Amino acid sequence: MSNSHAPQSQKISMPGPGFRSFEKPKNASRTFTRLIRYIGSNPLKLFIAVTLIILSSLAGVLATWYLKPLINGIKEGAQLSSLATSLLTMAGIYLASVILAYVSNLMIVKIAAGTSNCIRKELFEHMMDLPVNYFDSRSHGEIMSRFTNDVDNINMALEQGLSQLITSSVTVAGVFVMMLLLSPFLTLFVLLFLVVMLWITKTVGKKSSLYFRSQQKSLGELNGIIEELIEGQKVIKVFQHEQHAREAFRKKNESLRQSATEAQTFAGILMPIMGNLSYAHYSVTVMVGAILAINGRMDIGTIAAFLQYTRSFSMPITMIANQFNTLLAALAGAERIFEVIDSPVEADNGTIRLIQKKEGVNMVAGRNDESSALHQLAWEIETDGGIKSYVPLAGDIRFNDVTFSYLPEKNVLKSVSFYAKPGQKVAFVGSTGAGKTTITNLVNRFYSIDSGRIVFDGIDITHINKSDLRRTLGVVLQDVHLFNGTVKDNIRYGKLDATDEEIIRAAKLANAHSFIMKLPNGYDTVLSHDGTSLSQGQRQLLSIARAAVADPPVLILDEATSSVDTHTEKLIEAGMDKLMQGRTTLVIAHRLSTIRNANAIMVLEHGEIIERGSHSELLDICGRYYELYTGATELA
Repeated sequence: MSNSHAPQSQKISMPGPGFRSFEKPKNASRTFTRLIRYIGSNPLKLFIAVTLIILSSLAGVLATWYLKPLINGIKEGAQLSSLATSLLTMAGIYLASVILAYVSNLMIVKIAAGTSNCIRKELFEHMMDLPVNYFDSRSHGEIMSRFTNDVDNINMALEQGLSQLITSSVTVAGVFVMMLLLSPFLTLFVLLFLVVMLWITKTVGKKSSLYFRSQQKSLGELNGIIEELIEGQKVIKVFQHEQHAREAFRKKNESLRQSATEAQTFAGILMPIMGNLSYAHYSVTVMVGAILAINGRMDIGTIAAFLQYTRSFSMPITMIANQFNTLLAALAGAERIFEVIDSPVEADNGTIRLIQKKEGVNMVAGRNDESSALHQLAWEIETDGGIKSYVPLAGDIRFNDVTFSYLPEKNVLKSVSFYAKPGQKVAFVGSTGAGKTTITNLVNRFYSIDSGRIVFDGIDITHINKSDLRRTLGVVLQDVHLFNGTVKDNIRYGKLDATDEEIIRAAKLANAHSFIMKLPNGYDTVLSHDGTSLSQGQRQLLSIARAAVADPPVLILDEATSSVDTHTEKLIEAGMDKLMQGRTTLVIAHRLSTIRNANAIMVLEHGEIIERGSHSELLDICGRYYELYTGATELA
């Protein structure tokens, strides 16, 4: 991009500025409630799974009760048949509990997978509607971490934590009731230890929550710097910045190590503390129970059953404490995801749509070249009274006193005015940061202007539906992005319903057909890793073919030949010349030799047009353009 004023994503030399501070959730309960709505997207399946979990937990609690009559029966010399009945009953209940738990876990796994799928889908769909400036201030790694780390944390919490939390809660409640029935006095000791456990869980959990959020932030930053450094390997090696890259990575990696160590330290100490407390609690209960039994105030069967319930009571609390950290990580991830989902989408109040020309309707005056398929479309304008009028699609673009700034009080464009009539070629030259690329971004409505008007075919572009507006624009950028897939698929990206014949015709128009046919499988050759097996010129020719197959009335060429050799430049120029015929073209030029035949050349400096005219007219006035063309000065 030629405009240095535009907000950029994270740079290799300055990792981190694009990241926002990761604050403590303002309303964790609201995040949890919102997450529950995703989990409950299939209420019947969730209801059945929860019911089975509850039944499985209650069955386990009930089976323990049979220890009392079984042990007392052995002590009192009961009949073997009576003991066998108790044993079989207890075994049957345990077996039922295991089967119910197995089935419920399978359903929970499916619910977790479905929930993650739903969240990931909504996140991606919303991301597609976010404005360009959202991505300007965030690295790709930070955004990608929402789809990977954060969604994975939610999935893990649902798969492992949901069933355990329900099981533990039901078990604790059921066991507590059973303990009260067996011995209210011993239950008092259990409650005292429970208060201590809850206090420790709350204290440690507070610290753990803070460090887990810090860990998530550090992980996202590390992913971002890794992606940037991998993508920039050539740049790093050319400028011999390997040591600088190592240092940048080391800092982010060390930050993750520190936050992860702190998070896992608190997560790790919780289990031993809770485990030792449960052992202490068990020992105290044994001693008190033994004293009661010696004094004849409690039978052995009751003590045995109560002790088993004691273990069943403390273990679920320990499990809840263990899953607490997983839940915190999931909530932190969910909050980061919801931040993206809640980000304002790209505003579009445009109501004027692009339609196929209708027979028997009057067209507002405008270019109407019936010989070209480009001009078989029209803008449909409907007045407040419901009356419709139609303006033929022509490609007339005008800037009227346009002022724009990416940042407040730092104008990139200052009262810029120019026009490009249908079929004209208008070129922009100027130093880096002069505002050339910004002009093309504004035509696409990637950003909203501060003042002035941009008019397309006599219509203010803010009144045109953005999707329909962008359908009329074909863009060829300096930096070409190719997708994983065949050559044919990459050209078809310009028009998804293009036939093979249209693709070949577009490739020939772009002068790409010759080199494509020399590839191993021609148009079916698979490209990967952004087409790194192709030269820069070949990738650029494919980009031109992609624009050609879309058959747009307006072309935007952003320094499309600045990074190729002279021979390839001539091929690209020839392809672009054929593509530009009959189309309105805005050209950002680095090599001035490519724009000599432009209808008008605009020289920009500091966001203002300081010279305008044809190539010969600008040479005659011996101004800035003359200095650039003759080599007296160079583009900065």
